[in-house]
Amino acid sequence: MIAAALLALQDALSPDFRKVLWKALGLTILLFIGILIGLEVAISILVAFPWPWLETILAVATGLGVFAAFFFLMAPVTAVFAGLFLDDIAVLVEQRDYPGDAPGKPLATATAIWTGVQFGLLVLIVNLLLLPTLLIGIGAVMMVIGNAYLLGREYFSMVAMRHMQPREAQALRKTNAARVFAAGLIPAGLALIPVVNLFVPLFSTSYFVHIFKKIQAEPV
Repeated sequence: MIAAALLALQDALSPDFRKVLWKALGLTILLFIGILIGLEVAISILVAFPWPWLETILAVATGLGVFAAFFFLMAPVTAVFAGLFLDDIAVLVEQRDYPGDAPGKPLATATAIWTGVQFGLLVLIVNLLLLPTLLIGIGAVMMVIGNAYLLGREYFSMVAMRHMQPREAQALRKTNAARVFAAGLIPAGLALIPVVNLFVPLFSTSYFVHIFKKIQAEPV
């Protein structure tokens, strides 16, 4: 796992991989700008105040709320958009580190979008449910455990589906469930670090390509 993480780190720092990251971040920023504009317009249309200063306060509060949500939701939303570029990342890793292996088949666009949306929502819901555990001192540990399972399951499955049918990918993941969970601990830990967590979707894709390749190469 350490070797795979180091390889993934090298990949994530390369110019080709950063291009994918900027695309995902750009789409995320545009989404939040659209949400902010939509809320401002909706408030101006649906809510009328007799005092202009109260309307200004509400507009500022709305903007601050969206700004706070921007940082809290950036990682899961980036994960949704990163799913759209999973094939781009996987191809780069396979060509660079596994040139002699059969290339994977790109996921259908609809499959990639739906999988990314499901994953992003699942990560968001789980982390929201785990937020109260921060009050009793075990929040960080619980989040690492929960995200390790989610990240391991989703990224390993998406990478594996480029090389086999979904049922086969699911069976391979279940057979190696403990290893996939353990592998997920590294990106799960990184996901707790502000700013660094923005790179987790990119890092995780490359990382689980290496994990998948190692498991695939082992004798049955």
